Amino acid sequence: MLTLQLFFVALAAIFVRLLFTGRRPKNYPPGPPTLPILGNIHLMPKRDAHLQFRKWADEYGPVYSLILGTKPFIVLSSAQAVKDLLDKKSALYSDRQEMYVGQILGSGGLRLLMMGYGQTWRSFRKLVHSLLNVTAAKSYVPYQDLENKQMLYELVTQPDQFLQSIRRYSNALTTTMVFGWRSPIYHDPKLEQLFNGFAEFAEINQTGIAALLDAFPVIRKLPDFLLPVQKKAKELHKKEKDLYLSHWLKAKKDIAAGTIKPCFCVGLAEAQEKGGFDDDQAAYISGTLLEAGSDTTSSTLYAFVQAMLLYPEVQRKAQEEIDKVVGRDRMPTMDDEVDLQYIRACMKETLRWMPTTILGAVPHAVTQDDIYNGYLIPKGAGVLNNVWGIHMDPERHLNPRQFNPERYIDDLQSLADAAANPDASKRDQFTFGAGRRICPGIHVAERSLFLGMSRILWAFNIEPTLDEKGMPVLPDADRLTQGFVCMPEEFPAKIVPRSSEKRDLVVKSWKQAEKEVLDPETKQWLAIVVFAATEARILHLQPENTSNPNHPVEDLSETPHFYGTNPVYSVSSVNMNKLVDNFWEWALGDAPRTPVPYHDDDDLEWVTAVIPMVVTQSMMYYSGEAAMKHIGPRLGPDWDKFKATDLRQFWYLL
Repeated sequence: MLTLQLFFVALAAIFVRLLFTGRRPKNYPPGPPTLPILGNIHLMPKRDAHLQFRKWADEYGPVYSLILGTKPFIVLSSAQAVKDLLDKKSALYSDRQEMYVGQILGSGGLRLLMMGYGQTWRSFRKLVHSLLNVTAAKSYVPYQDLENKQMLYELVTQPDQFLQSIRRYSNALTTTMVFGWRSPIYHDPKLEQLFNGFAEFAEINQTGIAALLDAFPVIRKLPDFLLPVQKKAKELHKKEKDLYLSHWLKAKKDIAAGTIKPCFCVGLAEAQEKGGFDDDQAAYISGTLLEAGSDTTSSTLYAFVQAMLLYPEVQRKAQEEIDKVVGRDRMPTMDDEVDLQYIRACMKETLRWMPTTILGAVPHAVTQDDIYNGYLIPKGAGVLNNVWGIHMDPERHLNPRQFNPERYIDDLQSLADAAANPDASKRDQFTFGAGRRICPGIHVAERSLFLGMSRILWAFNIEPTLDEKGMPVLPDADRLTQGFVCMPEEFPAKIVPRSSEKRDLVVKSWKQAEKEVLDPETKQWLAIVVFAATEARILHLQPENTSNPNHPVEDLSETPHFYGTNPVYSVSSVNMNKLVDNFWEWALGDAPRTPVPYHDDDDLEWVTAVIPMVVTQSMMYYSGEAAMKHIGPRLGPDWDKFKATDLRQFWYLL
């Protein structure tokens, strides 16, 4: 009898709990009405959720809540709320909720973007920052310059495939930075698999079943034939892991052979030796960077092309600025950025008008109860950065769906500086996220976007195609792809050279760059010449007196006296983006030389081997046969003492 009574008591308790599941507690931020058990799951749109989230912000205010089954979500739809919580309280608001389909099934728990805030995430984040910080980002400009020139060449030779050219541009830059090799063509099976994987990953995570699996863990035990999304997620993870592992294992092989170019995987391999994480995890860390760098930049450039198509008056004004500053005889460079403020305004307006991370990509999560504006934000709640809602707030931006770069014409901040501005009203846009989860690639992306936008408009007019009646075919700017990263649905456009002279210069610039730095067969780098700073050092090396190879490389610019008895001179130049042979001649000849403070009392003497080196993570790099061909003859018999195997050893070589 007692057992039966306990059974009914337990059953009643479960029933009462189910009745309260899905309800919004009174002390939560307001939100749409809920249903028992489901909460607001039944209200979640199947597509274009950003439009509904904006409507809810109008109805319930800049901070509102959604109850998705057992999981509460707090939606931040104002710049001030994002600043107050995700930035100022980032120690509390940097976690992730468990994403069963996306992270557990679809990524094996390995995807950095969805990883919880802990020591593992912080360690990998530190590694990523070393690749992408503002200083390192400057050193990638030659990579960006080369890939940009190929993109422009492809816009001349295959203008109808401009989306593919844009995607190859962003992907090739990312693979060079991460793995040390470039993607010379778009129709590479692995590159196409990458972008197809983006679409598949978005599809499985946008289903209602995925939301139910997150909200009600008990249904995860059902077989796959009842939950096909589970099977799809597992299959996608297998294909994706195979792709990322192939990239990572190739990088490890190149490191062992001494043929790898300077890249993120060199540091990742060193961290693996010290930290003991396996190849699957390393593959997903490097793969995460490949995803982020390939998708977001290309999506923004594609949106920019659409904006120029829909707003020809903006296109003309931007071209007038470029023509005035740059002229006809050369294409824009990063040195022109300070004088091309309208182009910079176009870049910021594109990021605002068509944000790729339309709902903040992946929600943050709070690690303890917090109070904001009198409301409880409960521990474990998801916290969503409603990027579209902020960007389309008419009180923040008048006529928000109009593409108007004048909004930013007086904004001289870099994207990162604007994100860090303590005045929330001074932040330009929220596409790159906030707090400790802000996209670390923001510095690289800014340069890629500036070069892409300025050079496209320098060289080309973007015009609508015509239908069978001769009427212009214009895209609908509100038709977007779905997923974590959004972009305009595909649209046609005519990419037309502005003059035969500019077309010829585009072709000549690519052909010259291709001949000088790429292997004629593989189209991979023969040499990587990166001079990012306006100050360099020339070290006069005596091989028998080289420094301890265990000494940290970053100390080179801070404490040059560690480098044995080698004289150290400071060399200044306005433009360090020089071809290696020209730089060598300049270094040996007319370069100004100023002694650097040196701890040794011995006289500074000139010696035979003179090597150029730049301070801020920049380098002249050769490997394999190219190294023997170009550096070997200059060092003569001392060449055998130097073997360039990775970036760190190369610093010591020089």
